[in-house]
Amino acid sequence: MASDGDIRVLLVLDLLLSAAFVYVALTALSFVGLAEFTTWNFGVGTAVVAGITYFLVLRG
Repeated sequence: MASDGDIRVLLVLDLLLSAAFVYVALTALSFVGLAEFTTWNFGVGTAVVAGITYFLVLRG
């Protein structure tokens, strides 16, 4: 029987990978001039991406 793993590890990985993705996306958007790289944008973007990932992948 396969184990699903510890949910805490999955949540930490989800947050770290979401933060990395948002960092790259905001850096690119800032370079082009479409968005500002601020702490607020980074935090909200990370929360949104992590939430979407959680509900689509971890709960699916």
